[in-house]
Amino acid sequence: MSLFPAFRPAPPRRADHAFPSIALPRRRALVRALASLLLASAAVAVSAAESAEAEAVADAQTQRGSASGATPSLETVTVTAERREENLQEVPVSVGVVQGDAMRDYTAGGDDTLLALAGRVPALYAETTTGRIFPRFYIRGLGNIDFYLGASQPVSIIQDDVVLEHVVLKSNPVYDLDQVEVLRGPQGSLFGRNTTAGIVKFDSIKPGQEHSGRAQLSYGSYGSFSFDGGVGGPLSDIASFRVSALYQHRDDWVSNRYRGPSADGTATPQDDAMGGYDDRNVRLQLLLQPSENFSLLASGHARDYDGTSTLFLRNAIVKGSNRVDVPRDEVAYDEANNNPQAYKTHGGSLKAIYNFGGISLTSISAYESTAGYSRGDTDGGAAANFPVNGLPNGYGQSMGQVRDLDQYTQEFRLASENDTALQWQAGAFYFNGRDTTDFYQRAWFLTPPANNPNNWVRLRNSNTSWALFGQLSYQVSDALTLTAGVRETDDRKRTRLLKTADTAAGVVTYTGRRDVSLSDRTPSWDLSAMYSVSPEMGLYARVARGFRGPTIQGRSAVFNADFTTADSETILSWEAGIKTSLLDNRLRLNVAGFAYSVDDIQLNGNDSNGNGVLFNADKAKAHGLEADLDWRPLPNLALSAGLSLLKSEIQDKRVYAQVCALNGVVVCTVNDPTLRIGANTFAQIDGNPLPNAPKYTVNLAARYDIPLSDSGTFFIATDWNKQGRTSFVLYDSVEFNANGNVEGGLKLGYSGGYGAYEVALFGRNITNEKNLKGAIENYMAAVYNEPRIIGVSLNYTW
Repeated sequence: MSLFPAFRPAPPRRADHAFPSIALPRRRALVRALASLLLASAAVAVSAAESAEAEAVADAQTQRGSASGATPSLETVTVTAERREENLQEVPVSVGVVQGDAMRDYTAGGDDTLLALAGRVPALYAETTTGRIFPRFYIRGLGNIDFYLGASQPVSIIQDDVVLEHVVLKSNPVYDLDQVEVLRGPQGSLFGRNTTAGIVKFDSIKPGQEHSGRAQLSYGSYGSFSFDGGVGGPLSDIASFRVSALYQHRDDWVSNRYRGPSADGTATPQDDAMGGYDDRNVRLQLLLQPSENFSLLASGHARDYDGTSTLFLRNAIVKGSNRVDVPRDEVAYDEANNNPQAYKTHGGSLKAIYNFGGISLTSISAYESTAGYSRGDTDGGAAANFPVNGLPNGYGQSMGQVRDLDQYTQEFRLASENDTALQWQAGAFYFNGRDTTDFYQRAWFLTPPANNPNNWVRLRNSNTSWALFGQLSYQVSDALTLTAGVRETDDRKRTRLLKTADTAAGVVTYTGRRDVSLSDRTPSWDLSAMYSVSPEMGLYARVARGFRGPTIQGRSAVFNADFTTADSETILSWEAGIKTSLLDNRLRLNVAGFAYSVDDIQLNGNDSNGNGVLFNADKAKAHGLEADLDWRPLPNLALSAGLSLLKSEIQDKRVYAQVCALNGVVVCTVNDPTLRIGANTFAQIDGNPLPNAPKYTVNLAARYDIPLSDSGTFFIATDWNKQGRTSFVLYDSVEFNANGNVEGGLKLGYSGGYGAYEVALFGRNITNEKNLKGAIENYMAAVYNEPRIIGVSLNYTW
């Protein structure tokens, strides 16, 4: 198969942005009221905190070691990688874990709470070219670079037992967080399709029968403010609650220096016109436990976000180099009204568990909904500043709007509840997702007479899926446990074109398909063995098969190009690892090696219009290693580190992808063999690494405490991550890659009250690195990481 997309004249490449018809006002008063409520609750709970001080003293001494200088041991880490609570060291799966406190350190400066994971967990990478509403995740090199609002991803996001399938739902921030688990490798047996790469699983703090709460406030550069908190406790002997909230704010800090005419009425120049955001989130949980055998957890949440879509910096990338050094706080945009984006999301779930005595039945019912828009000047600069033959060159503006999205999920699961050698679970899962999505192109926004009010499309997407699954685990001996799982999944997708992109006079010019359906039914399975060499060391091996369902790309209709599709991809993955707890449980080192092959891998390139094109390549192969380390070498020193190594390769000599070009001219340096068809140039991608698949990542975190009294310490903490060579596109180029990106954080402060409160100074991206994180190829436009943020933080727990 060769990738020779349709060649149709149209504007250059757009990013996926959206339509500003939904008014989403900023509600700072509401957020301040929530913050006040939580802080007031904290004050009321002080007496409860004081009554528990003795227990806090014991916990603090365990963490820091006794006054005599004893080095504390590591705490046991409990995970639910196999839908049961188990010791991390006894699970035959490669799992990276980040505790809630560490995540809050990473996001103190207002960083996106999901993107902040990038570089902190071995083999996990995350990025975006569509702002905070569209993070893209990669595990062991597998992900999806498609910026289409209907794109599927091989990394599944699960928040509080609810799978979030749509790319906008995947952006729901995490807060009042207990723990993050990154399950590396296919997880199709227990978690279903679209997990060929793995899972990022978030668990928030749950209600309990003790009054408790926590609050973190921080303030830093660019007016960055963050509040992350939660409070809860008993309502009666059988009922408890928890209210959680997150508010993140940043002032606009990027100025628009363009001083010329605007075709869509954008006012320029403007100081501090973009770059800011307000992200408001609240969650309420109610837990009923009328008996020892039954519990019901009800959870509801809402998000109200408005901010700035990704800012592209045109011509920041110079042909022949991947180095960029242009100001981060200035752009020259002639269109798009300061790149606004805004979304509202809400949802809820009911989780019921009934224990029949030896067998438990779990039911999880959930609903999620979102609506919003994102708009951007996608050429990354004013076309007037880039003339060809004296004429402005390369206009780009686009918008995408999710008018309505509804996702329903239902899961039933039966599981053994005993201490026998045989453990089992079986269940059924149903998924139904539907959305109406519009895509608007530049002519829709232009002022008359250039305006074309018909330059937009409307798509109706639907996805239904059901599955039956089961798992058996048998303890053959005291040392050896074998596990097997299987899942049968039926996945169906349909996209209908409800409105075509017509001429200004209303003439329909679209000739492609208007109704496309794809379906697949296929099994997933896994086999694993866990062998305990000693209480300090375990060995495991695992082989797993998973699949990603078929995908439809309908956005191309806005350019009057036919839909593109991709059939299901399947993966066969092998891994083996060692899990150790050494030096009297002061050192935990887990290492895993893996190899996988993906057949019919789904990839995304661009056609001559810069339009996303789906296609299947024959296969991709990869192998690598990941390691996680936690160490307490001294009484007051804590170290953690991670390493991942990866070699990935696309294998298909028949597949070509269009390269960087503007007005038919190749603007970058392509290292692959190329061929030219008409005005377009294509590169052979056989042998290239997967996009956004770093060759290596290294992360390191350290904290040192200096006791000042029995109850308080001064501390200094730092964390760093480095990323090896990473290509952003399918073809090999000199320009569109990063090599050696590094970023670090620093925090120093005082922790008192036996760990009950903390006051600190912090810095994120402390060296103010300008790291290239992505590119818009035909405009040689760069996407940067976040700037340095310096600030202060306050944490209080009771």
